Amino acid sequence: MSLENWRLILNEGTAEYNMAVDEAILSLNNLRPRANALRLYVFKPSAITIGYFQKVYETVNVEYAVSNNIPIVRRITGGGAVYHDENGEITYSVVANVSDVDFDVQESYRKICNGILYALNFLGLDGRFEPVNDVTINGKKVSGSAQIRKGNVLLQHGTLMYDTDISKIEKLLLVPKDKLAAHSAKTIYDRVTTLSREKGSKISKQEVINALIKGFEKAFNVKLYEDTINDEEWNLVKELVKKYGQRNWNFRW
Repeated sequence: MSLENWRLILNEGTAEYNMAVDEAILSLNNLRPRANALRLYVFKPSAITIGYFQKVYETVNVEYAVSNNIPIVRRITGGGAVYHDENGEITYSVVANVSDVDFDVQESYRKICNGILYALNFLGLDGRFEPVNDVTINGKKVSGSAQIRKGNVLLQHGTLMYDTDISKIEKLLLVPKDKLAAHSAKTIYDRVTTLSREKGSKISKQEVINALIKGFEKAFNVKLYEDTINDEEWNLVKELVKKYGQRNWNFRW
């Protein structure tokens, strides 16, 4: 693949805003060809996102989330529930033409997650891609991803936990014991981890962002140039934020 330029968007916002931005970029890239984009962002405040097909009350401890003012927002992508810790997790999203990644879904997950694996290498950590969509360190999950395709464009977004409060995951998410057992884990601490935990020292948000930028540039042999949400995208974001703020979307099942 020849060296080309991809957009790099760095920002933060509420769960409703973040999901609206991802959907807006996907939808507009599908309307006409545009530059592929990598977005690195933070959920502020911390929030939970759930997969499109999930049932909220079977997935999330809603009472605990509500009493602690932790929003719950449904994604347009599948996958499982995620706790996004504003002080310990970076979310990435890639919006790209399918032909620039891979038409095969499993292979596209692998290629995009290579960006995370290279980032881990830059941070002195050795990660592994585990199909369908996880990245692990020493057998523990540090990143999960989800994907949707619209026309010839894909959106894949996922997490990278660098210092997430795992005790919050334990309290907020209802993880079935058989799911843990499938990974030879008894508790959530056996199943998930953070970069700081595996490194044995604190890793900062900026270190992770810098590593992800270099990691995705290497994975796709591209140059990332910093960009912002343009006016057309922003107009669509403002409409989509309304959807992600509605109970009949977030609690539809």
